[in-house]
Amino acid sequence: MNLREKTGLTFDDVLLVPKRSAIRSRGDVETSSLLVPEIRLSIPIISANMDTVTETTMAVAMAQAGGIGILHRFMPTAKQAEMVRRVKRAEGFVVEHPVTIQPEANLAEARQMMVDSLIGGLVVVDDEGHLLGLLTSRDILLAPEAGLKVMDLMTPRDKLVVAPVDEALDSARLKLHSHRIEKLPLVDAQDRVVGLITAQDIIKLQEHPQATKDAKGRLRVGVAVGVRSDDLDRAAACIEEGADVVVVDVAHGHAEHVLEMIHQLKQQFPGTAVIGGNVATAQGVRDLAQAGADAVKVGVGSGSICITRIVTGFGLPQLTAVAECAQAGHELGVPIISDGGTRNSGDLVKALAAGASTVMVGSLLAGTDESPGASVIREGRRYKVVRGMASLSANVSRKEIDQGELDLSELERVVPEGVEALVPHRGAVKETLHQLVGGLRSALSYAGAANIDELWEKAEFIRITASGEKESAPHDVKLL
Repeated sequence: MNLREKTGLTFDDVLLVPKRSAIRSRGDVETSSLLVPEIRLSIPIISANMDTVTETTMAVAMAQAGGIGILHRFMPTAKQAEMVRRVKRAEGFVVEHPVTIQPEANLAEARQMMVDSLIGGLVVVDDEGHLLGLLTSRDILLAPEAGLKVMDLMTPRDKLVVAPVDEALDSARLKLHSHRIEKLPLVDAQDRVVGLITAQDIIKLQEHPQATKDAKGRLRVGVAVGVRSDDLDRAAACIEEGADVVVVDVAHGHAEHVLEMIHQLKQQFPGTAVIGGNVATAQGVRDLAQAGADAVKVGVGSGSICITRIVTGFGLPQLTAVAECAQAGHELGVPIISDGGTRNSGDLVKALAAGASTVMVGSLLAGTDESPGASVIREGRRYKVVRGMASLSANVSRKEIDQGELDLSELERVVPEGVEALVPHRGAVKETLHQLVGGLRSALSYAGAANIDELWEKAEFIRITASGEKESAPHDVKLL
């Protein structure tokens, strides 16, 4: 038997020691951190790749706030790729490959295309992609259905203001304003449509200055994949739509098949960042990094809806796991993502202070408006459903997607490592993020740290007793 003498610690076991600080205001600190070496987030927060946490709406909101969302993989490949496409189209200076329609199409088809693509206008082109006109929601708002075609309602080419493919932002803004238009098609020398600039997209650029954007001004988004051979096809489809990061999503990431998948992904998609995990040891970080992982996700059994430690007896308290993994990660230049156990801003700060570059959050975001979890009412209060991706119901859903039908006899062989639960409704995700980031800003001032790198250097933990933990919370008063 090999028994570690070291005691494993989690967030409630410690506090950070306040330091002399030259920070005069919470606004004087920097909260940005690396997701992977090539991508920096304005806030060090990632929404978890869980089917009750991150789909299109959450991914858009996270990126707009300066973080990033990881789309879960418990859906058909085509649906996940479509979600990537929608996130990438949600913002951007230039809409590449705008949605087009033929002039002979009828009004009903045009309406449906706008609804399906969540857009307010279609570019009308011929078979060779030449610009023929624009059709907007304003053109069809009160139009009768009978007999009308796109050509009857569109603004024709000779009345459109257009711009070249290399149109600058300031020039586009001036054209949109001076001509009082909302959409500016970009055309090449042959008058073929190559892009679209909209007034709404420029407004979004101003509304979300801290947003996580790619080189084309589009919101960044990540996708989760598994370790089967067809997951390479899943990754390919999502990357084709613009996915910025691929996360190999396995509960026990320190495994040969995970290392092989990371290696294959880096070989097949060398320009795309790959995150591996989950692990809980420094050796796990080293092995994943050697396989090609650009960042490593840390956490085994620490999630609020995870029962891996109870079912298997394996795991490591999250603070100790992050600290040990971060030491290896910093030596290798591989960012560490703390995944699990974050219940409040204090936990987030402790994970970062222990060496994590970013923190993945699941249940804490599951109760927000943007999460896809179902809403329920219990005793007059509103809740949302959250479930672990190793829960019984998640296993059922996965088998239905994989097999197209469910063999009930297979359920007898499932040993769940997660549960389903209810979390209180928390309103818009931006409010939760505001509280988390506000706590982080205050924490940096207590540490005398201007940024997260300095927090790593200056952080000093002290173990506390059960009485110390009790003292940290409200006590000896009746809460209102």
